[in-house]
Amino acid sequence: MARYQAPRGTQDVLPEDQAYWQWVLGLAREIAGRYGFQPIDVPVFEDTEVFARGVGTGTDIVEKEMYTFKDRGGRSLTLRPEFTAGIVRAYIEHGMRVRPQPVKLYAIGPVFRYEAPQAGRYRQHTQFSCECIGEADALADFEIMSIAWDLYAALGFQEVQFQLNSIGCQHCRPPYIRDVLVPYLQSRINELSKIDVERLQKNPLRVLDTKEPESQPVVAEAPPITEHLCAECRDHFAQLRFYLDMLERPYELNPRLVRGLDYYTKTVFEVTAAGLGAQNAVGGGGRYDGLVEVLGGPPTPGVGFAAGIERIVLVLKAQGTTPPPLPAPRVYFVHHGSPAKDAAVALADQLRHSGIGALVAFGNRSMKSQMRQASKSSARYVVIIGEEELSRGEVQVKDLQTGQQVAVRQAELVQWFQNLFAQHPPQ
Repeated sequence: MARYQAPRGTQDVLPEDQAYWQWVLGLAREIAGRYGFQPIDVPVFEDTEVFARGVGTGTDIVEKEMYTFKDRGGRSLTLRPEFTAGIVRAYIEHGMRVRPQPVKLYAIGPVFRYEAPQAGRYRQHTQFSCECIGEADALADFEIMSIAWDLYAALGFQEVQFQLNSIGCQHCRPPYIRDVLVPYLQSRINELSKIDVERLQKNPLRVLDTKEPESQPVVAEAPPITEHLCAECRDHFAQLRFYLDMLERPYELNPRLVRGLDYYTKTVFEVTAAGLGAQNAVGGGGRYDGLVEVLGGPPTPGVGFAAGIERIVLVLKAQGTTPPPLPAPRVYFVHHGSPAKDAAVALADQLRHSGIGALVAFGNRSMKSQMRQASKSSARYVVIIGEEELSRGEVQVKDLQTGQQVAVRQAELVQWFQNLFAQHPPQ
């Protein structure tokens, strides 16, 4: 028979890893809420044009990495490679511009990119995305970056800092590309890798972010865009840096950082942390003041951030961080005889409906076998019911940690555990 496996570039998140995931996702939701962000869910697939126009036809994501297909009606659809374009589409479609601005939204869910799998990076991965739409103030950029900072701080990440750059706007970036960057790159075109020569023709700014070793010396000497910003972009960048300095958020200016999506303007940033080696980015984002207009809405500023949960979990493991345990049943019923088993089922049901997790031994194995199973479970307390306990209307409750055992009336069992856990909450 065939042995099926998860598709390449995907993974199963098994129960033993769920504590990491639930901890990270819970913190992400909590921290986003502190900043006034509300949850939104958007479809897993969109019209292909949403991403082709929003992300940019000259990007690797659109040209090489998107999962695109035609449905039975012949429409071209694409599994989302990122959240921002879909959230902006929803902002436009549902008339959110009439709401008090900015509209602050966050989403959590799978995104899909056909790329070479590597540590913490999968073809299906889970993304936490925050979007602040409708505000041009640099304070919005700082708040977005602060959500990222607060999340990583709460998780205990080590050596966290921002990589920061400004790539200008529609007024100052085109002249920089046309009059400064392209002539420079063309003057050294023989030193560029083949893929960067192609980028030079399609999207010259992307050459600055190249990972090709052959092109690195050329890129290292390229004129930085920050020396060619217009007054508005210079002021915006200076104000953002003021906030970062004021609250002592460590950052490093990186003139080669441009990010991989066409919709970015002004601020672009990545967050790095120890634990991932050379590929140490754990999240990133920036400003996208032209995206709403590109997708058919009125001119509207926006800024956002996204982080991959898989990479976050990878860092937590690399740093030796243990997540808080997930809630698990602390009571285990063992029984002897059919009437005792029936009583165990009824009592476990009462505990569960009172908010106390409980397990009941399946089958009719020996008490000794059931006790062994209880000791392997998450339970600390074993409730023992046999013929004698039934005849007296009692149960025996044994603390597996201390070995102490007491008799408790069946009618009082729920209250007994409620009092116990009120005094000594389950760890």
